[in-house]
Amino acid sequence: MKATGIVVEYNPFHNGHLYHARQSKIETGADVIIAVMSGQFLQRGEPAFADKWTRTEMALLNGIDIVIELPYVYATAQASDFAKGAIALLSAIGCESFCFGSEEGAIHPFLRTYELLNGQREQYEQKIHEAVQTGISYPKAMNRAYNALTGNSDGYADLTQPNNILGYHYIDEAKKMGSPMSPHTIQRIAANYHDPIDKGLTIASATGIRQAFFEEGSMKEIANYMPVPSLLSLQEFNRQYHAFGSWEQFYPMLRYSILKERPAQLKRFSEVTEGIENLIFEAAAKEHEFEGFIGRVKSKRFTRTRIQRMLTHIYTGFTWDQLRSFQTPSYLRLLGMSEKGKRYLNQQKKNMGLPLISRAANLTDPMGKLDIHASSMYLLGIGAKDLKKEFTSPPLYFG
Repeated sequence: MKATGIVVEYNPFHNGHLYHARQSKIETGADVIIAVMSGQFLQRGEPAFADKWTRTEMALLNGIDIVIELPYVYATAQASDFAKGAIALLSAIGCESFCFGSEEGAIHPFLRTYELLNGQREQYEQKIHEAVQTGISYPKAMNRAYNALTGNSDGYADLTQPNNILGYHYIDEAKKMGSPMSPHTIQRIAANYHDPIDKGLTIASATGIRQAFFEEGSMKEIANYMPVPSLLSLQEFNRQYHAFGSWEQFYPMLRYSILKERPAQLKRFSEVTEGIENLIFEAAAKEHEFEGFIGRVKSKRFTRTRIQRMLTHIYTGFTWDQLRSFQTPSYLRLLGMSEKGKRYLNQQKKNMGLPLISRAANLTDPMGKLDIHASSMYLLGIGAKDLKKEFTSPPLYFG
């Protein structure tokens, strides 16, 4: 059986994701589609809208064959480390290819970009360093360095676009690892990453869907943009917890996590740097709501995403020392599978590059224990009564 891999968050699973999954199978000629999915906290430094089991259910009900979890250390990282973890897992589980959605829509510009940056990596890194020293954010520094090397010529991937950036890093990491997986991409359609919903369309960004729900507080506002199974899964999650994941929901616990420390102690948490710990502490002391808090802290140098990743690590207690101790994923955590996915795993079990783990009790190394802890902190923030769901939730199976 031929497998292709996709890297996802499904926050939540919408019609655009369904299109991506179906087109990925067509593009690669795969029999099985495997999703590496972020767990309870996401790459932009946010709690997931719904927990990982609900999002796994959405995936399986909409044609995904296997869902494996991207460990916390990679799921909440900046783009290159996010890609490093995801590509390592897809390679370990035996995918012959991977397919990502992009604003570019064609693979050749990404391959040309890789050849350019790989051939001038030292010069590229130096230009980024120089740009950062001027006080601009890291993403803007990367773009300035990239434009200096390309001369704004045609034929290269546009690395100002969020999905293009991730796509480039997927290819870069696959090349670094010497992975035999072939890269593919499909055009992102109808809605860009940050776009609000357009009531004349049936495809919207996950950002737009979440925004519409939180503004209106009604499933009716988002029903047209999601497959029916996804909507039903969200309704069940809401029935169980009476809330969805957001920093507004988590802010009382986050605020406590910040204020119980002295400002100097906040520096030990991952990504907290350059004296921003003082500003974070002062903002938490003054602001009763998350938007007021984040408004005090973000700046041209410290983007909202960068700050939110810091906050995620403060909330979960993830330190610089822990971050530096992890080099590569150490397991494949199975969250769910279809009947076809089960057959694939049985076929591949002797050839996998990492151990396949289906029970939280077997996550005994530091990376696995971190995933369990982060999940408990998510459940605490969402108001769950049972914080041990990791141990009572076997992989989902839809035969």
